Amino acid sequence: MGILQIFTLLGALGMFLYGMNLMSSGLQKAAGDKLRTFLSAMTSNPAKGVLTGLGVTSIIQSSSATTVMVVSFVNAGLLTLAQAISVIMGANIGTTVTAWMVAWLGFKADISILAVPLMLLGFLFSNSKKNQRQNIGELIVGFSLLFLGLSFMKNSVPDLRQTPEVLEFVTTWASHGFGSVLLFLAFGTVLTLVLQSSSATMAITLIMLSMGWIPFHMACAMVLGENIGTTITANIAASIGNTQAKRAAMSHTIFNVFGVIWALILFKPFTALVGKVIELFGLPNPAAEGFAVAEGDMSTSTAALYGLSMLHTMFNTINTLLLIWFVKLIEKMVTWIIKAPKSQEKEAFRLKYISAGPLATPELSVEQAFDEIIHFAKISRNGLAYAKQAIETTDEKVFDEMYGKLVKYEEISDRIEYEIAAFLNGVSAGEVSEATSMKIKAMYKIIGELESLGDSGESIARILSRRNSHNKSFDADTIAKLMKVVEAVDQAYIVMIANLEAAHAGALTQIKNAYDAEEEINTLRNDLREAEIEDIESNTKNYQTSVYYMDIISKLEGMGDFIINVSQSLERAFVEK
Repeated sequence: MGILQIFTLLGALGMFLYGMNLMSSGLQKAAGDKLRTFLSAMTSNPAKGVLTGLGVTSIIQSSSATTVMVVSFVNAGLLTLAQAISVIMGANIGTTVTAWMVAWLGFKADISILAVPLMLLGFLFSNSKKNQRQNIGELIVGFSLLFLGLSFMKNSVPDLRQTPEVLEFVTTWASHGFGSVLLFLAFGTVLTLVLQSSSATMAITLIMLSMGWIPFHMACAMVLGENIGTTITANIAASIGNTQAKRAAMSHTIFNVFGVIWALILFKPFTALVGKVIELFGLPNPAAEGFAVAEGDMSTSTAALYGLSMLHTMFNTINTLLLIWFVKLIEKMVTWIIKAPKSQEKEAFRLKYISAGPLATPELSVEQAFDEIIHFAKISRNGLAYAKQAIETTDEKVFDEMYGKLVKYEEISDRIEYEIAAFLNGVSAGEVSEATSMKIKAMYKIIGELESLGDSGESIARILSRRNSHNKSFDADTIAKLMKVVEAVDQAYIVMIANLEAAHAGALTQIKNAYDAEEEINTLRNDLREAEIEDIESNTKNYQTSVYYMDIISKLEGMGDFIINVSQSLERAFVEK
């Protein structure tokens, strides 16, 4: 095997991987947020979660993309851990579609002859001014590159049957009984870890099998190893997430490792079962003693390729059918393995009341959305508590922790606002009364204000970070003054949540309490600002430190504005005139 052939093989592999990523990316963009909404909505029970994971992965052709998406949802609190586990199970079944597609289109139909014409079509779509057509163009180009890369890989791999010495070497490694099974399992695991794509490793395994490099049983062992190796992607994605995200990724590892354990214990009967299934298609049994892919024999080649794809599908399907009954147990297991830090917030950041699409009637849906908005408001108030700690602390480690939490809260606020808005969009699409329409408009306004409160918390953290970077600090008197404003804002929060709950119960009659709380904040802001300006003029305060101080007061007063806007929206829509 010459240097040029090696580089051609590596280039073909790169083309395959790039094509896979491009196709997956194009599909995700083309599907848009509908895919994400579907993923977060259709998970009310384990069976639905499995079907959802299967469907999404079959569409986007990447279990890693689905799993990473699920991990991000868990990180944002939009999926529970139990929901995520069931989706991940389905994603493992969905990814087997890729193997069938590669085995049939890449080896049997040889779609690579259409790759170049398809790339022209993809290029034309990509140059469209419409985003949707551009996404479709990306999908087509990715599809073409995938099968073009597969074709190059097949043509670059030498036929070991023409080199007896090399064939003998490979055969030696495959002739150690169960030891060889473990060896090839490890090889499949490592190869997938390196390539970061089980689809690419599966394609390589199919090529090695079809070229006679390895026998069928060793190829099966590699596929089992690939199922372990593919879990690393989700774990990498979760490494920067919260504890729940890490647990979701760990559940993926547990699912696949458990499957590999029972598959190894039952390796011979399992592969024999796969062989019997392939025989039902009128093909030779690839698991039979003495089976080998014969050069130029289409039936043995097809039997081997279909057998390996069938094993992949049966492995993940059986594993899911076994473990779907133990989702709660897996949840407890990963919770025990990955313990939450003592400092981690106790509240669960997820939609509590919206778990699917709109209910039978718009009125019931509005009630459900209102419950979620009250929950959103309570989460938002907790963000103020972290801003308070960030202002008070002089410990760098504590500040960094609070800073990270406030950034996370801002992300959570963004996502919750989007999810509630998407739900309300679905409600508005139906026939709604004028009164319900008015309530929905008010709810859009409210979630926008609550999201802005999340932004304010992050802004305060950034102001404090700039202060720290310039080696400035607040004295005890300054911190005490800021705490007065924080307490006033917190009181406004309490009033706002009380008004939300009263409106939800149909008991809101006026919002004088909200105006009083807002007036308290404004009065404090004015008094403290005037006092600070006097101190600056008398040279008793550092100007730069004072700027940071007044910027924080301004942000806190702005939070008061967002809070009063919520109560005013309630007054307009929920108080009978």
